[in-house]
Amino acid sequence: MARRYDPERRQRIIDAAIRVVGRAGIAGLSHRTVAAEADVPLGSTTYHFASLDELLVAALRQANEGFASVVRESGALTDPRCDIADELARVTGRWLAADRTGVELEYELYLAALRRPALRPVAAAWCEGVARILADRVDPVTARALVALIDGICLQVLLTGGEYDAGYTRDMLGRILARGACPEVAAGHGAVPVD
Repeated sequence: MARRYDPERRQRIIDAAIRVVGRAGIAGLSHRTVAAEADVPLGSTTYHFASLDELLVAALRQANEGFASVVRESGALTDPRCDIADELARVTGRWLAADRTGVELEYELYLAALRRPALRPVAAAWCEGVARILADRVDPVTARALVALIDGICLQVLLTGGEYDAGYTRDMLGRILARGACPEVAAGHGAVPVD
């Protein structure tokens, strides 16, 4: 019997893994559960992903695009007159409100790096990617601090079930920016004064 050509199969397996983790958590992930979810033979999952860690890396890479794409798509952050603290607080709130299940899934995969070293470079790449987006406006150290604060606030909101507080986030981001190495940013919590 000839093998059927299916160029989207690998992507379907990744998408299925994300659905399985979203429904059953990382503990519910196996080649078998993913194969059933993707409606592919078990051998297809092991052909494309020899280990569950390989599959989790692919799923985390895909899930990581959520927040980074929201930040990247915010054209306001490229405007030198933009109040960085205000815009980041707004973007973070929009991301948390848009698809809570997707955000929870992104964090579950992200936090899996604590126990699965293969995921750590992908988790680190998420932080570095968002910091790189911000580095056009602030120095690299300040960008990393902003990412760490946003990450911590999002994690607290998700773990406690609390409401996201944009005002608090804006104020805390403003404090980091005021102490950052960009003097023009410190003048207005992120807004560059216009002459």
